[in-house]
Amino acid sequence: MAIIIKICGITTIEAALAAREFGADLIGFVFADSRRHVTVEKAQEIACQISGIGKVGVFVNAPLTKVQSIARECQLDYVQLHGDESPEYCSLIGYPVIKAFRFRPGFSVEAFNGYQQGWTLLDSFSAGQQGGTGITFDWQEAQALVWQTPRPFMVAGGLTPDNVAEAIQILKPDGVDVSGGVETNGVKDSKKIERFIAAVRGAEVADVK
Repeated sequence: MAIIIKICGITTIEAALAAREFGADLIGFVFADSRRHVTVEKAQEIACQISGIGKVGVFVNAPLTKVQSIARECQLDYVQLHGDESPEYCSLIGYPVIKAFRFRPGFSVEAFNGYQQGWTLLDSFSAGQQGGTGITFDWQEAQALVWQTPRPFMVAGGLTPDNVAEAIQILKPDGVDVSGGVETNGVKDSKKIERFIAAVRGAEVADVK
């Protein structure tokens, strides 16, 4: 089964087109506080013009009604949650959920308790940041945890065209999520998007062999 590729932090139509053209499965709009924050209006504009690729909205501890409203307005296919949202909150969303957990030494599988729907995402831990850290976590240390991680499972945190194949080899994820790793000077770079997607597909072929 092909690895799902998500290009997050989309703020322009050009970046969304590049993601779709080179074969990404999902694009992500960040509605939480971030340098990649996008307005609802801009996300709507992009979503309406870019068909044939899934749309994900990223939120952090947002009111349930706000998340649902934005999901409707922007034609989202998934809601990605990077805060302290409870299993009950996730079950009320009404959209497929990608629930993020920040991995650090001592991380316990008990953190997953109660979360049964949608995707699980493992991201890097950085104090004061809920995501988009641009740093990797210890994939080798996380390897023992992965078989207990609810599936489907996605990995994020510091992925680049140069290291994503290694992450795939070690963690065997069902999906990968990248943002800063396909940027140049804080702007999505179509060549890096192309290289990242090619690296993922190459890793899939190597894994089959």
